[in-house]
Order: sequence, then C-alpha cells, then structure tokens
Amino acid sequence: MQVDFYHLTQLPLERVLPRIAERVVESGGRLLIVAGDASERTKLDQLLWTYSAESFLPHGQAGGPDDDRQPILIGEAMEAGNGARNVVLADGVWRDDALGFERAFHFFDEDKIVEARLAWKGLAGREGVERNYWKQNEQGRWEKVA
Repeated sequence: MQVDFYHLTQLPLERVLPRIAERVVESGGRLLIVAGDASERTKLDQLLWTYSAESFLPHGQAGGPDDDRQPILIGEAMEAGNGARNVVLADGVWRDDALGFERAFHFFDEDKIVEARLAWKGLAGREGVERNYWKQNEQGRWEKVA
C-alpha cells in the first residue's frame, strides 16, 4: 500500500485535488475523498463540478442511493461505497483506516504539519507500507523529498 504525503506550500488543495482525481479516474480507478467538516465537503463537491470550464469530474456525496455508480465519492467516513481503492484525506487529518486502501493521498498545509510528521513517523517500518513525501517548489511543482 502506498501513502503519498502532499505538503501544500504554494498551491491550495483546490488547485491540486482535481488533477489527482482526474489521474485516478482516467486510469480506471475510483476515489474516495474524505473530509470531516460538512462545509468542506460541500466546497469540494462544488469544486469538482466547476474547477475547469472544459470538463468536470463525475462524483457524488456519500450516502446516496447510487454510491456504487460514482467514480468519486466525497464523504466524512472511510467507507468506500463506490468500491474505491484510492483515498484522499483532504482535511489534513491522518486516519489509520486509509491503510485499508491501495493508495492514500494525504494533503496537509502548514497548519497540520505537526500532525503530518507524527503520521509519517507512525508509518515508518510498517510492513507493506511505502511512504512518499512530496513538497511544492516555488513554481508549484511537486518534488519528492523523502
């Protein structure tokens, strides 16, 4: 299982998340996006509809009757009603349930750096877990630093 830590230093989540979601969906995968706050989930829902004038990312809020048909679900809980094997932790909060997925994308900014470091250290040496730490350079491009 792969855990990618994404340290947001130049671009906000709203600019980065759609690109990750596009890649997952284009590869035939499904995605669960998790955020604890209801207003944050509403903002993410709107973002995926409006982030680009040329396209949108098909998705739904978890808990609906068609969860299993959604390529992307946005929810509070780590329950992939769409069968997703990829999870985005969009609120900067690490959840150990992410280890039940094939790949986890953990986004955090300076406000959550202490918690992210604790999660990074907590995953060190865990069998079957590959960790990657990505940080944005001054141009907003991702550089792998660990």
